[in-house]
Amino acid sequence: MKFYDMPYSRPDIEALQDKLKKLQEKIQQASEVEEIIAAYDEVCALSEEYSTLGSLAYVRHTINTEDEFYDKENDFFDEVGPSVADAFQGVSRAMLASPRRAELEAHYGSLLFLNTEISVRCFSSEIIDLAAEENRLQSEYQKLIASATIEWEGEQIPLPMLGRHKQSADRQIRQRAFLKDAEFFDSKREELDSLYDRLIKLRNRQARMLGYENFVKMGYDRLGRNCYGPEKVAAFREQIKEHIVPLVSRLKEAQRERIGVEALHLYDDTVMFKEGNVTPKGSSDELLAAAIDMYKAMSGETAEFIEFMQENGLYDLLSKSGKAPGGYCTEFAAYKAPFIFSNFNGTSGDVDVLTHEAGHAFAYYTAARQGIIPDYISPTIEACEVHSMSMEFLTAPWHKAFFGEDTDRYEYYHAADALNFIPYGCMVDEFQHIMYENEDLTPDERNKVWLELEAKYRPHLELSDLPFYSRGGGWQRQLHIYLYPLYYIDYCMAQTVAFQFYAESLKNWDAAFKKYLAFVKGAGTKTFEELVKGAGMPLPYEANCLKTTAEIIAEKLL
Repeated sequence: MKFYDMPYSRPDIEALQDKLKKLQEKIQQASEVEEIIAAYDEVCALSEEYSTLGSLAYVRHTINTEDEFYDKENDFFDEVGPSVADAFQGVSRAMLASPRRAELEAHYGSLLFLNTEISVRCFSSEIIDLAAEENRLQSEYQKLIASATIEWEGEQIPLPMLGRHKQSADRQIRQRAFLKDAEFFDSKREELDSLYDRLIKLRNRQARMLGYENFVKMGYDRLGRNCYGPEKVAAFREQIKEHIVPLVSRLKEAQRERIGVEALHLYDDTVMFKEGNVTPKGSSDELLAAAIDMYKAMSGETAEFIEFMQENGLYDLLSKSGKAPGGYCTEFAAYKAPFIFSNFNGTSGDVDVLTHEAGHAFAYYTAARQGIIPDYISPTIEACEVHSMSMEFLTAPWHKAFFGEDTDRYEYYHAADALNFIPYGCMVDEFQHIMYENEDLTPDERNKVWLELEAKYRPHLELSDLPFYSRGGGWQRQLHIYLYPLYYIDYCMAQTVAFQFYAESLKNWDAAFKKYLAFVKGAGTKTFEELVKGAGMPLPYEANCLKTTAEIIAEKLL
């Protein structure tokens, strides 16, 4: 079904809760395991129906945050979400406590029950009101950023459209674009500081009510991390500091010389070539057409996927006034349909999003058709990011369709930019750990922490002539910090795995894609560790993994 034809009506929450309560009782009272399985199948169907309506409201709201109807519907889901989660959790608790659990594990697999135990311990009815308030504050941040329009050469443009000017070959234009961007964030400084302060304390309060020391471990549980904890993540960050930061600094020194500047300022960071970065050849429609042709040629599986996306209008790609920032992939479970949201701005990032978000969409499309229960369709987030980041590299044989004679320069830029991202992602992650462990820091103290992390992870960058960034406010541009707490290191770990797929594709593309397809088809039936080891690759937080990754990329880029 086409996206704009998908019907939406506000769900009857009382009726849903009543159905779930009755199914919970069926599970508790069942004498035969088959009765429990049948009841749980009904729960899964209700979950798909509810999540589809929520996704429709969210997508239509983010496409146009000024649409009053979907603005109210999005607020509605923010408000009722925690109470609905509580009703579903009643079913989860009944499954965990079932005297037939051993038979259920034999039927569904033990991973379902491990994941359920994790989800149960990070939510309870006592935090419903606080969770609803958290949702409201997150939506407040998103609306605030979506409202941003910037005056540029006599024209009002949405904030994401500054992206192309930030990568201009003209250094003065780049600097002015960064200053214009900063003006907006400075004008909202008090609101942004207040929002984050409230979010930090609200999340920590919920965590303590559930028996956690602070939000950190609760955040890991919310993300469903089922095979590693903060200690392994900290060890991973240390490997980044030891092996990746020095390599990035070497690449940045070469970049400084190449573009001919005396010091590499923040507004120089993403400009790899003196003549400017490569931009795609063609209009947005032409890029989309090239992407469709690419996926049709790549494999039978990707051809089927892209035809489905195209036929059903399952994407919204252009930046426009009132549209929420960023890019994402979500799904409408009842239709087994993924959806891609983006903000094209005329940079190579437009192609990146066509490959990155399509990686997510392809993985969901593939898993949803395997006949597995909804709980197993998606793995944990870092594995999902392997789907998308690896797809960025595996599409290399078709990049000429987007960049023509500039393809080699794009390939260099893309690999170098992917490597450059990893220290930044670690910085975002470590910042958040510190914030939740020290909730009473003042806004100035938070900014000081960010600046200390800049020096640790990006020592090659000069911030002095950008007041917003030099005072340490740059973290407020990272929406994940506000909206998706502790979800960022996932990108860094996924990138290290994606580099392994990249290295293999350079030797034998067919073998690399075959291995990638097997990884995708594993869906959520395995943990991240099991998926990575099953692909014959080292885990990102294993000793020497990052040393090996650095050597692979250094050979390509230096």
